[in-house]
Amino acid sequence: MGTTEDESKNSTYGSLRLAPATDDTIQPKSLLPRQFVSFTFHRVRPEWRLLEDGVKEQARREFANALEEFRRELLIHTYSLVGLRTNAELMTWRIGYRLDSIQEMTARLNHTQLGKYMETTQSFLSMTKRSMYIDKDNPEHVEDRLHIIPGKSKYLFVYPFVKTREWYAKPSDARQEMMDEHIRIGSKYRSVKLHTTYSFGLDDQEFVVAFETDEPSDFLDLVQELRETKASSFTLRDTPMFTCRQRTIAECLEAMG
Repeated sequence: MGTTEDESKNSTYGSLRLAPATDDTIQPKSLLPRQFVSFTFHRVRPEWRLLEDGVKEQARREFANALEEFRRELLIHTYSLVGLRTNAELMTWRIGYRLDSIQEMTARLNHTQLGKYMETTQSFLSMTKRSMYIDKDNPEHVEDRLHIIPGKSKYLFVYPFVKTREWYAKPSDARQEMMDEHIRIGSKYRSVKLHTTYSFGLDDQEFVVAFETDEPSDFLDLVQELRETKASSFTLRDTPMFTCRQRTIAECLEAMG
């Protein structure tokens, strides 16, 4: 698509439930720690659907309970992809201050009965950080990107993003000018909220971008318009793209059969 900047106009830290383990108080924005962000995609193997209903119901409850154990350490939102992709049926969006918590939660889920039938088909790891570009109309939102307030919309669109090396060879003012065009276009689509996170050195991509909206048609129009921008020509990769519908973990697991 060519965009990597969050145009959210409403992000604040006040509604975030997580707090750093070493301090129970909310600190000034500039002192708040950065977050680890994980998008993990799963599907069940065909053998799962051949099990008796009672066995599957017990396994679903065990899996859901194991996931709930980590809500004190992580912000967790779950999404169903059933019928929307062939290689993914469940996505868990996890945000926290400790990378260890994400790994410990995954290990716990792997040891459940359902976990034995579940495959991880895609996983993106990233972190929050200050934006490399400035929204001239809303410069205060640069700091807001250190903290994600997710799960406000029905749909989430997620994909990895990699710029060409030529992009980084451009002078910073030239890149800012191209990003100004992106910001202007993004501001037209107020129903779409963008979360930009960074993966340099952590994963195969450079960014992970996640768009929240209740109106998929607005997201489609935004993507199409951004394809025509100058910065889009410096996109090396922005696939695979995942369309996710927010549902409770119980609903997600039930939809998997």
